Amino acid sequence: MTASAPIVITENASSDKLEVFDVSVDFEGLRAIDDVTLSINNREVFGLIGPNGAGKTTLVNVLTGFQKPTTGRVLLGGRDVTGWTPHKLGRNGLSRTFQAVRLFRDLPVVENLEIAAIGTGLGRREASKRSIEILKWMDFEHKAFDQADTLPYGEERRVGIGRALAMAPRFVLLDEPAAGLSDAECDDLMSIISKIPSNFGCGVLLIEHNMRVIMGVCERIHVIDSGKTIAQGSPSEIQNNPDVIRAYLGSKTE
Repeated sequence: MTASAPIVITENASSDKLEVFDVSVDFEGLRAIDDVTLSINNREVFGLIGPNGAGKTTLVNVLTGFQKPTTGRVLLGGRDVTGWTPHKLGRNGLSRTFQAVRLFRDLPVVENLEIAAIGTGLGRREASKRSIEILKWMDFEHKAFDQADTLPYGEERRVGIGRALAMAPRFVLLDEPAAGLSDAECDDLMSIISKIPSNFGCGVLLIEHNMRVIMGVCERIHVIDSGKTIAQGSPSEIQNNPDVIRAYLGSKTE
């Protein structure tokens, strides 16, 4: 990806945090998340990993309002936002992507981003300007007016990230953005993700199975297995942790 001039589209550059305290989630007697606590700093890339069925997406759903925790709290900038709706959380600085890219397929790429920006309260002109700036930053401006349904899979994922950034988030949560990408596309993705905190003034929570991506861009990593925290630390600490090697790094990925 060719480097572009940094753009900061949010004024939320304070050192606030996205925090989870003692969160558990039960589904009809099955404990999907078991007393997890973690803290993500503004302007850092924070990784969340674990084997299949570890509870990663359930935890992200709690953070973004798609799932209410059975117990525990979620704090955004010190404010208790537990149980808030996804829309309200989005208006207060949380955005996300999904494992299945959910684009408006009959609209151009730029309008997919504009809709997200308008949802934060911007007018059409300001939303369009923000969206074009993001596409330029991603070296994707040449596809701005292509219909979303004409894009190959890897480019759809890039649009999904751009749409999340168009919400000017304090924290953006990326749910397996490297799934199905080639090595070259993963390299491009890593370049984009690593620059998000400094260019957009926000923190990134990255949920991913591709260990090359995780180890290449994350400053800290949190590992869960069967809904429980088993390790947390720097990439080098995680790579050498015997519990992680046993539970995840030595197993097949999705």
